Amino acid sequence: MSLSSGLPSTKPAAVRHFLDLWRMEAADLRAILDDAKARKAARAGWPKGRVDADAPARDRVLAMIFEKHSTRTRFSFDAAMRQLGGDVIISTSADMQLGRGEPIEDTAKVLSRMVDAVMIRANTHEDLERLALAATVPVINGLTDRSHPCQILADLLTFEEHRGPVAGRTLAWVGDGNNVCASFIHAAGKFGFKLNIACPTVYHPDLTDLARAAEMQGRVEMTEDPREAVRGADCVITDTWVSMGDTDHDERLRAFEPYQVDTALMDLAAKDGVFLHCLPAHRGEEVVDAVIDGPRSLVWEEAENRIHAQKSVLAWCFGAI
Repeated sequence: MSLSSGLPSTKPAAVRHFLDLWRMEAADLRAILDDAKARKAARAGWPKGRVDADAPARDRVLAMIFEKHSTRTRFSFDAAMRQLGGDVIISTSADMQLGRGEPIEDTAKVLSRMVDAVMIRANTHEDLERLALAATVPVINGLTDRSHPCQILADLLTFEEHRGPVAGRTLAWVGDGNNVCASFIHAAGKFGFKLNIACPTVYHPDLTDLARAAEMQGRVEMTEDPREAVRGADCVITDTWVSMGDTDHDERLRAFEPYQVDTALMDLAAKDGVFLHCLPAHRGEEVVDAVIDGPRSLVWEEAENRIHAQKSVLAWCFGAI
């Protein structure tokens, strides 16, 4: 016996989490990036606190949980939510019962009844995934030890603003095969760019990420020679050699010394090649002043674009894209 009444289904829509770029549909990622461009252009010249005309986060609240220190993630998500017409509640894990051993699943269930979305900057990727599995509101990856997807959207937004579509272009990553590098690997197949990675063998990217990229037709090539990776590249990207939580400081500095992005290395890139760095930068280590402060550097636009990219991530999570 059929119980169908012919009425529209009342089944709730699937929750839109933003966890890793490799999980996302390429069309959704492109829509998010294009929305970010449009939102940024529409508010040119506006004061930072003015709300976007459509206000897709009106009456919504974003909870932000920080297990790691933050400047750009904290300020950009706060500003993003305000510009979308919503509000934020910010807490470190030490401020919460989470810091005293409450299961993250319990935290997810409680916050799901109090806010409309949760952004977490987590110590481990496992924490992010456990939070998302238990939450009934969107969960956004603000950074984990394994990926940093919001950063890559801001980076690609910056590149396309200055050099046009990233599809078919060559990006070069120089240095540690870390979480930011991982998200560039995830993005390569989704956006259609080639990614050259130069790093010491001992600090190579996650092999699972490389294997997944190959399965998804992502063009990712590995080398130990930074000159080989950078030669002819449209964009050169690096990050700090020692990340939060790394305990092998001296070993890393020795291993990465040949991977410093200096003027000579940048000169091997395409003539109009640009430089990106997610910041904070350790000047004199992974990059020299002449590069990060030079005419090919887009790091300050890149930092600002965290706001615009994350506004569109939030809009997508809320179903407005």
